[in-house]
Amino acid sequence: MIPDTDPHFSGNLLLEALRTKDRALLAPHLELRECRRGEVLFETGEDVSFITFPSGPSVAALVISMRDGRTVEVATVGYEGAIGGVVSQGSLPAFSRAVVQIAGPTLRLETHRLQEAKAASPALRNLFTRYSDCLLAQVLQSVACNALHPIEERCARWILSLQDRLGSEVLPITHELLADLLGVQRSYLTRTLKSLQQQGMVQVRRGRIIVSDRAALETKACECHGAVKRHFETVLGAVYGTSGTLIALRPASSQAF
Repeated sequence: MIPDTDPHFSGNLLLEALRTKDRALLAPHLELRECRRGEVLFETGEDVSFITFPSGPSVAALVISMRDGRTVEVATVGYEGAIGGVVSQGSLPAFSRAVVQIAGPTLRLETHRLQEAKAASPALRNLFTRYSDCLLAQVLQSVACNALHPIEERCARWILSLQDRLGSEVLPITHELLADLLGVQRSYLTRTLKSLQQQGMVQVRRGRIIVSDRAALETKACECHGAVKRHFETVLGAVYGTSGTLIALRPASSQAF
């Protein structure tokens, strides 16, 4: 059980956006877990019986794998949201694989507990419906981005989206993992990162990427990064700090119930 006064409970912005009485519906059923990097939350085809809420620095990705072994990320989820059975009314087979990118704490909730809470609270149901719409928007924008935009723009977009969630200039991500998420060969990604480094936007180190010039990186990135952020602002009342970090969700209309 995670009491609603526990600091871990407020490590996830989606849970933090809930009204106190709605948080109380979920708090007794939340399980705090430490997830390691590379941990698989669920595999394609598995029944998804849990919802995972990344907290603090934790970040997970929805990944599609092809027969030839290639993979591509379709959505990244950090402390702004949840991954798993957010929309479904029960345990349904997963269409994608969910894997932890950045290790850290998570809160886990059985899917049927969220459905019970949705039935008891229209405001809670509205909040999760809005988040589901934003997650779908991210997936749809990712599809368009992967099909239409060059790798350098896509790479800049991905680096920015991770920094939005971590709030740090140092991003603990390897070349190999980033190449897999972008669906490109590692050698291709290495050339792309080298180009961004030569332009003064990032510094590439072993096992990490350091953002040197966010403003320049935003100019380099494709329109997709800004489009998804604007949708989060419109639908979930997302609030971003001066550095671009996501700091709060304030969906005013969800408080009207």
